[in-house]
Amino acid sequence: MSERSVSKQKRGKRWYTLIAPEQFDRQEIGSTMADEPEKVYGRTVEVTLGELTGDQGANNTKLTFKVNDVSSDAAYTEFVQHELTRDYLRSLVRRGASKVAANITILTTDDYRVQVQPVAFTTKKADRSQEQAIRRVMIDLVEEAAEERTFAELVDSIVEGRLSSAIYGEAKTIYPLRRVEVQKLSLEARPEEVAAEEEAAVDVDEEDIAVEEA
Repeated sequence: MSERSVSKQKRGKRWYTLIAPEQFDRQEIGSTMADEPEKVYGRTVEVTLGELTGDQGANNTKLTFKVNDVSSDAAYTEFVQHELTRDYLRSLVRRGASKVAANITILTTDDYRVQVQPVAFTTKKADRSQEQAIRRVMIDLVEEAAEERTFAELVDSIVEGRLSSAIYGEAKTIYPLRRVEVQKLSLEARPEEVAAEEEAAVDVDEEDIAVEEA
């Protein structure tokens, strides 16, 4: 493409400042270019927790935001994912020790469906029953957290490390632990999407009943 073509293409576009959600203090987290506001919707941006907090020690945590509203020169985002970097997770693995992970799908009090993946690292090799007991603690505490918190509150609990600390405190009584982390948190469905799925499921059930009666 010629320089003239590139220049002409950019002239029809404008920059939009990407804004984090209110729970992250509406911080600027980047910018994106588009020729129409509608094309900005759905775009994602990834930043580290360290970039948001100024704490370089938090750069091993990646946060992903998705644009869900656009104004004249700003694009507002929602939080969609928290994930630890692979290098950081790899650094926690020790030979002769156990890594215990779980994958839990939960519904928050405001009907957001979320997938949470906690992981625990033991000091030495745990046996199978101990690993199962640790995993049970993870599942129970994650489910309890969802029953008591909104989506925003759950995100705060995970980003600030409170949920992983709670798991560590209880699971260490089963077997000595070196570290507990939530390696990933993903937004799977918003309240309106969950409601639509439930309504569709009810419709299917009613059809099944009608068929059986016939």
